[in-house]
Amino acid sequence: MKKYIVGLFLLCGLGSVSAQSLKKEMYNIIPLPRNIEMGAGNPFALTASTTISFPKKDENLKQIAAFLSEYIQISTGIKLQVTDSPISKNNIELQSNFKNENKEAYKFDVTQNKIIINGSTSAGTFYGVQLLRKVLMIQKANSTIELPNVSIVDYPRFGYRGMMLDASRHFAPVDFVKKFIDILALHNINTFHWHLTDDQGWRIEIKKYPKLTKIGSIRAETQVGKIKNEYDGKPHGGFYTQNEIKEIVAYAQKRFITVIPEIDLPGHMMAALASYPEIGCAGKDYEVRKNWGVSEDVLCVGNEKTFEFLEDVFEELIPLFPANYFHIGGDECPKTSWKNCPKCQAKITELGLVKDSKHSAEEKLQSYCISRIEKFLNSKGKKIIGWDEILEGGIAPNATIMSWRSFQGGIEAAQQGHDAIMTPSFHCYFDHYQGNDTKSEPLAIGGYTSIERVYSFEPIPEVLNSEQRKHIIGAQANLWREYIPTSEYVEYMILPRLAALSEVLWTAPEKKNYSNFLTRLTDLLPIYDELKYNYAKNILEVSPQITMDSENSSLILSLKTTSKDPVYYTLDGSNPTVKSEVFKKDIRIKNSVTVKAAVIGSTQKSKIFEQSFEFNKATLKPVFLKNQPVERYRFNGAQTLVDGKKGTTVFSTGDWIGLYNQDFEAIVDLKSVQEVTQVEMNTFISSNDWIFGPKQFIVSLSEDGTNFSPVFGQEIEMATQGVNPKILNLKASFGIKNTRYIKIVAPIFEKIPQWHYGAGQPTFLFVDEIMVN
Repeated sequence: MKKYIVGLFLLCGLGSVSAQSLKKEMYNIIPLPRNIEMGAGNPFALTASTTISFPKKDENLKQIAAFLSEYIQISTGIKLQVTDSPISKNNIELQSNFKNENKEAYKFDVTQNKIIINGSTSAGTFYGVQLLRKVLMIQKANSTIELPNVSIVDYPRFGYRGMMLDASRHFAPVDFVKKFIDILALHNINTFHWHLTDDQGWRIEIKKYPKLTKIGSIRAETQVGKIKNEYDGKPHGGFYTQNEIKEIVAYAQKRFITVIPEIDLPGHMMAALASYPEIGCAGKDYEVRKNWGVSEDVLCVGNEKTFEFLEDVFEELIPLFPANYFHIGGDECPKTSWKNCPKCQAKITELGLVKDSKHSAEEKLQSYCISRIEKFLNSKGKKIIGWDEILEGGIAPNATIMSWRSFQGGIEAAQQGHDAIMTPSFHCYFDHYQGNDTKSEPLAIGGYTSIERVYSFEPIPEVLNSEQRKHIIGAQANLWREYIPTSEYVEYMILPRLAALSEVLWTAPEKKNYSNFLTRLTDLLPIYDELKYNYAKNILEVSPQITMDSENSSLILSLKTTSKDPVYYTLDGSNPTVKSEVFKKDIRIKNSVTVKAAVIGSTQKSKIFEQSFEFNKATLKPVFLKNQPVERYRFNGAQTLVDGKKGTTVFSTGDWIGLYNQDFEAIVDLKSVQEVTQVEMNTFISSNDWIFGPKQFIVSLSEDGTNFSPVFGQEIEMATQGVNPKILNLKASFGIKNTRYIKIVAPIFEKIPQWHYGAGQPTFLFVDEIMVN
């Protein structure tokens, strides 16, 4: 009897723990709160008689109360009364006197009679309201809306949590900009970086310079996709009046989002040059750029009229944007026109700028330009942010660096005592493809930034010491819109990746768990549906994971999905149906095969995942590289070259490796002496991305791994201007040879050619599948 009673007690105890876990899950939203403590007692029941209260004469909390009432009506259909009178029962009470050092912290308490959302400031209260909003939207299917007793203390990891929208390449209407801000608010993003000017369009009214919008806001036509010299024949334009800017900034402020404008200089200024050609080095014959890429025409820094123009522009913008920061670009500014401009060369002489081992005189001229604009903005109470190129030639005294090309710019800035915002392209560029099946994705600029890669982003590099780490003030994602013409497509590209970024920037790193995040993400997607947000469905489709088992000469394929529906697959190249094999365990692949898989439910079927694996003598064999790929294009390193998968023209999906300013040299070990007649390797060429391929393809063979004999050599011409991205197959054929080791040498072209905007810079070399037969 005693054993029975003890057993029953334990069973009841386990049931209680399980119930508590289920209750806690209700509050496990995105981003995941820092600390959740479940309480005892009856839940809070939200009904039509529930009220929302806020302190008298607190306009910020009054606005938040109005938001909460609106949120609750959307999620439940119940319209709650808002009052500034104290209410003791059945009330949601908003406060802003929580004692916490973090200005965005909040405390969220639920008891039977009351929900109290108390921020350390109004911003913190707003984020507590976002938590309640998401909890209620997740629970909306329930006829009775009850919230378990809980005490939550939460605050963000970073004070700067940003998202950039490019409104220059394609204009974003005012109503959509507001919707974009609403999306940011849902994800606890507190900074809207607004890219307002570029070569392809000037998007903001400047009353002293009316031609900026009369001429600079309209391009005659737009490049069609990635096809060079083909255009759509349709003018594209649009700009924001200063009144519209004020309206949008106020809209963002109510949601505790700071709007930081970007006026990109001294490059990316073709729209301004077309409007006022006298501020360019040539002084004439400019047009608003109708194709993508980088123009060699930039502002003339040797001309005082240029600085008069810039200062006048900022004088009009400063009253419109109360943010502490202004972003002034500084990226991708070719120096060719300055080298040939008498005014710029005279300015270099006047300033005593001399080339040294690190920087050219022209790079130092750019630093002069950035520093001068920084000094002007500082005098107006503003600080500057610039892309990491402003490090070249010497950093401006008080600048904050936005590190996009890699982590390195942010590291250098922090080590020099400057603040930095991390936005490395391989984690944070949302204009990249988000699925590796790029054939079934809408056109993107390239790259591959999956939601998992976003979630794996750690903004603070290990190399920094404790003091230097304090200078990493946050991070952001960027959406460049060369290939994203519509508002719906913008939503598709940022969602749900923004959810992953929000957790990176808000949640304590030790609480992050990708599998758990995906589980919670399935609760967030219905909220997107309810709010009519257009989002990518990749996570509900087949997500392949491939590992290499070299010892057993096989690939192990796992076909995962976050969908609750099963995955069906085939290995014969046919399309999967409900009659196909259901994926239940890993698939071991030892021969050439084409895998197709899809998530199939009772009402819908996902896109079909398709991957061909081609086996040859080199597949899954050991490969040794003399030089390692750069970090962002390293992926699985040398094994990428023999994984049975051929890379496509999207070079950042993990199927290629990329070297920068280094030759490619690899040795493949076939593990035994074998007859060989042919060695192949693919390389990728895309001059716009600084990828030029090798200048030679040399193959040597050896039986002992020490003494190699060359069997093939080929000279390769450098890509010429106007060549579209392409895959180049390099093939060495020779008579039957016995060998165990195969050495492949492919030296780079050392410098980018003169016709290119990056002339003189080192090149990238991308290589993929090595095939031996």
